[in-house]
Amino acid sequence: MASLAGLLKQRGFKVTGSDAAAYPPMSDFLVSIAIPIAEPYAETNLKPRPDLVIVGNAISRGNPELEYVLDEHIPVRSMPEILFELFLRTREPIVIAGTHGKTTTTSMLAWIFQHAGQDPSFLIGGIAENFGSSFALKQGKHFIIEGDEYDTAFFDKGPKFLHYFPQALILTSVEFDHADIYHDLEEVKTAFKRLVNLVPRRAKIIAYDHDANVDECVVQSFAPVERYGMREASYWRITNLKFGAEQTSWSVLRGGEPWADFEFPLAGEHNVLNATAAAGMASHYGIEPKVIADALKAFKSVKRRLEVKAQVNGVTIIDDFAHHPTAIAQTLQALRTRYPSARLWAIFEPRSNTMRRKVLQKELVKSLALADEVVLASIFNPDGIPENQRLKTSTVVFGIKKAGKKARELTDADAIVKAVAPELREGDVVAILSNGGFGGIYEKLPRKLEELRAHRRP
Repeated sequence: MASLAGLLKQRGFKVTGSDAAAYPPMSDFLVSIAIPIAEPYAETNLKPRPDLVIVGNAISRGNPELEYVLDEHIPVRSMPEILFELFLRTREPIVIAGTHGKTTTTSMLAWIFQHAGQDPSFLIGGIAENFGSSFALKQGKHFIIEGDEYDTAFFDKGPKFLHYFPQALILTSVEFDHADIYHDLEEVKTAFKRLVNLVPRRAKIIAYDHDANVDECVVQSFAPVERYGMREASYWRITNLKFGAEQTSWSVLRGGEPWADFEFPLAGEHNVLNATAAAGMASHYGIEPKVIADALKAFKSVKRRLEVKAQVNGVTIIDDFAHHPTAIAQTLQALRTRYPSARLWAIFEPRSNTMRRKVLQKELVKSLALADEVVLASIFNPDGIPENQRLKTSTVVFGIKKAGKKARELTDADAIVKAVAPELREGDVVAILSNGGFGGIYEKLPRKLEELRAHRRP
């Protein structure tokens, strides 16, 4: 929604917004582009009367602004409707979809196109550090967009990405997620199958090659499908993967033949997969391997994706958006490759609609147990989840301990900072995992470490 607001302002519209509680980095970003955010929701935020209200999928009946909009018969649209009508319809949409990796892959592909002089427009679910923005409206014919499988609006419960009509598609992964709108994995796969069915015959699909769910979703594609991964039969095959202290390098075979060598500063096998998918799609659009390699070498990452927030007293604090067991595992494994001798902490807030439920509880235990020390915050807004469906944090803690790792539950960010900061020592790496503001822990923990350092000085 913040990215769309920026696009609309760039098109010349006067844009305002509302939220229950905006938090960085998007809140800071909106301030920087002079889009005011009203907090909390209230009828007065819609005065004077707007010409159009765009409703995000977090808004449901009972919201005071939505009720006012309906009562006053103010025109209302969803985010994907406006995106397609004003931006995608006249350009060539390249959609990046999947349960994991879509934000980073979208950022990589947009940067490769920009580096190649293609001047692409883009919309990303995070702030791409190479651009300093989550969106751009430019003169090129391509619009590179992150395709979200989450629902569209209170009046349209289908996934957003079905509104985008891709002319090319990257599919990174298909797993069960968004337990508030999908009942099971079959429903998730159905959504992705429908997306694949939108891709025209002349287009291209680049799909991950080690996921049975992805196999099922692309098997009936009318468009040609090229697979990427580490299997011997992968069309875009990753080989010679090496992790260093400050960079990662690998080679790619195309159709079994040597094609390109890549390196970049990011950590983790998952990011190598993301980059290889982006490279394959860029090649489809005629971008040369050397240009792709140069772009990836200069790629910086996305805010809140393995982002180093602070280094205090030899302690490295990492912010990561991971909020699904698979993403948590990928993040912790990446940190192991980058900091192999560190004591690794995972501080996790169960905040998403899936993670507040017990549906992936066993998988969460397995993922968090990859860390040496685990701290769980209490469930965010637990009353929003029926008790019989709610994640049992005590069970998660017990499971992690049973796996031989240290684990505990603390109520909130303040309690975590108070307890954990004195225990941290030089060389520790702390991964803070949440898809929200997490009570300001990203600022509070470094500040507490600074205070402790000041008190230790003679």
